[in-house]
Amino acid sequence: MTPSNLIGMYFIQQVSDMTGLSKQVIRKWEERYNLVQPKRLENGYRIYSQVDINSLLSVKTLSGQGHAVKRAVELTKERSTLLDGVQDTSQSIQHQEVLDDYVFQLLEKGSHCDELELSLVLQQAYHSFGLADFLSSVIVPFLNEVGNKWNRKEWSEYQEAVSSLVVRDFLVQIRRNYQCREDAPLVVGACLPYERHEIPLHILLLQFMVKGWKTILVGASPAPGSIESIVEKLKPAKVLLSATTMTPFENDPDLLKKLDQFAAANKQIDFYLGGTGALLYAKNKTLQAIHVTSSIEETLRANKTVKKGSSY
Repeated sequence: MTPSNLIGMYFIQQVSDMTGLSKQVIRKWEERYNLVQPKRLENGYRIYSQVDINSLLSVKTLSGQGHAVKRAVELTKERSTLLDGVQDTSQSIQHQEVLDDYVFQLLEKGSHCDELELSLVLQQAYHSFGLADFLSSVIVPFLNEVGNKWNRKEWSEYQEAVSSLVVRDFLVQIRRNYQCREDAPLVVGACLPYERHEIPLHILLLQFMVKGWKTILVGASPAPGSIESIVEKLKPAKVLLSATTMTPFENDPDLLKKLDQFAAANKQIDFYLGGTGALLYAKNKTLQAIHVTSSIEETLRANKTVKKGSSY
């Protein structure tokens, strides 16, 4: 194969970085189970396609769910056969394959903590597909996989931090340069005090901007009372509160109660609370005015959806 034929192809070290499988395991699954059939360069080096990578990830996932490797390979091949039997050459499928390729590239660059290359790949994906697809099909899957790799101890804390920070900085840059109408409705996004995970809010606010909203972000771990001050000053149409961890509620057990009372005193504004920590903490609590939700579509709706006195 010539260099011009290598687009979308990967060497075994790259495949190992992206899947979290050792090169020895990849060769073993190839030779013992005939799971993948990599092409060979003139120098004998194996090169793998995205289909090969998907097959390896499928077997890894199934074996992690308790299937023997042999059975996981069988299930993966059965699924592949079914997909091959469905002839669909639509543009949307080709489009998704390219998006997936960007995610794999980001995982490769992130595994090596290459900040410049991560930024370049993000820039290419953003300009190629536009903001909506970039967020839903590149950023979210990439961050999910980064989190999974860190939880499985396949990535170090440094690899996870570098990848997340590069994404955050890139999203900040987009928000700063994105043009909105002066008379557009305003949404304020805020991490709760003591909460430092702001990337979910960046993503959500950018999704609002795609729909024509102006946005303001209250940064990570704002000072107590700063959210209320900003809301009183700006009078937004919506306020999005975020807590990925339980830290805000552990540090201030009355925090949610005080925010809910503030929301009830500002009935003209829709207040939403989301994030893993918030959902867990508010699970069995009755709120007057804050709507606890995990649905992006719900927060994007124009009409008020809060039911006073409901339990979420």
